[in-house]
Amino acid sequence: MARFMFVYRGPAEEHQHDMAPEQMQQLMEAWNGWIGKGFEEGWMVDGGDALHLEGKVVNHDKVVSDGPFAEAKEIVGGYSIIQCDDLAAAAEIAKSCPGIDSPGGLIEIRELAGMGPKE
Repeated sequence: MARFMFVYRGPAEEHQHDMAPEQMQQLMEAWNGWIGKGFEEGWMVDGGDALHLEGKVVNHDKVVSDGPFAEAKEIVGGYSIIQCDDLAAAAEIAKSCPGIDSPGGLIEIRELAGMGPKE
């Protein structure tokens, strides 16, 4: 089976506060349920994590700057690692993710190359 990274993207920060607390709670419950289902069914390998908005960028000259870039229209909100037969199957799994139910939500799907250390 191949492994894929789901990179969760959404609208920039100014749109993140449009949800009422009750809506945010429902969304978090949906996320937890979806990730739990993935572990039960065996396609979720690593539930990943959400990412803070702040960060740093280091370039090839080893210059450190603030990032991610403020002009970005979307943010990377988090990631997960799944396993399935192929990219088409990964896309089908992504369709069930609650993150794409929010306006502007999308999932970038990338196959892992398998070059990391073996467990």
